[in-house]
Amino acid sequence: MKASLILEDGTVFQGTSIGSTRTCISEIVFNTSMTGYLEVLTDPSYAGQAVCMTYPLIGNYGICYEDMESLQPWTDGYIVRELSRVPSNFRSEDTIQHFLVKNDIPGIAGIDTRALTRLLREKGTMNGMITTEDVRYEDVADQIRAYTTGKVVEKVTCPEIQHFSGAKKKVAMLDLGVKKDIPDNLRKRGCDVTIYPADTKAEVILASDPDGIMLTNGPGDPKECTEIIKEIRKLYESDVPIFAICLGHQLMALATGADTHKMKYGHRGGNHPVRDLMGDGRVYITSQNHGYVVDVDTVDPKIAVPAFENVNDGTNEGLSYIGKNIFTVQFHPEACPGPQDSNFLFDRFVEMMKGAKHA
Repeated sequence: MKASLILEDGTVFQGTSIGSTRTCISEIVFNTSMTGYLEVLTDPSYAGQAVCMTYPLIGNYGICYEDMESLQPWTDGYIVRELSRVPSNFRSEDTIQHFLVKNDIPGIAGIDTRALTRLLREKGTMNGMITTEDVRYEDVADQIRAYTTGKVVEKVTCPEIQHFSGAKKKVAMLDLGVKKDIPDNLRKRGCDVTIYPADTKAEVILASDPDGIMLTNGPGDPKECTEIIKEIRKLYESDVPIFAICLGHQLMALATGADTHKMKYGHRGGNHPVRDLMGDGRVYITSQNHGYVVDVDTVDPKIAVPAFENVNDGTNEGLSYIGKNIFTVQFHPEACPGPQDSNFLFDRFVEMMKGAKHA
């Protein structure tokens, strides 16, 4: 079945429908990872977005349900150059085509994803429509332009408190759209992890007497999370060690007076080089997924200092907070399928907690 991708600037790509045949309007972004397409589909940080994969062949190793980053996929739509319909992998349990259909995710294959990516890089991230219907741009342009992701953190956070027992440190995790490998990494290190919904009051978290607090990744514009930012400010003012990733990093910056802004096309993929500014200047290859960034010029040097920077564009990739056991990063140290260069940051967090009450 034929399908079209109609962008808000009037550009139209013609291809073949994959997955669901329903019409989808979403923010169109691109991911440069060569592997990990299931992790992308199930990453809550993609809620409200349709993802274009720049690697030309997707689906060749099938679907391995064990690798899902959450219990369900979150992407609005999926865009690929070529979809492999016959996977070859001893772990494969399903095809990506069937996965998309089963989860009602519309997509399009057979388009020039390189041309689409270049367009998004030149003009910036824009909205688009994936449809199998015969529609004219003039008739849907206003509808496409009007789309916003909205308050998607409320959509992806857990509905109730979840607890995973461990033998060592107590970690309170604020779920802004957590990937399962974040609590998994802490549990591998023996931590007792309690996951709280995003709207949990700071008093509730602090009343549990945690050794450390984790602020997770998540989707959307950080400035939409006004009430969450107020609670994070209270967490900042406590003496509990805090480690924040991605959206959590941005929200901590906003909670302490800094600003964020939307990037032209964001960082999404598993090949982003990040320089350590606090150590020996070593560069780590990292996995990233964000469209917003902390404006480092607005960070009060009495509150925090830059800890990491992106080698490609110089944007901020992490902060270390003065006089606090708090550090935050924009990238994903839990990255799966990789790279695992910055996985040591979980060890740093555990070491930081050794000075907490339950040590």
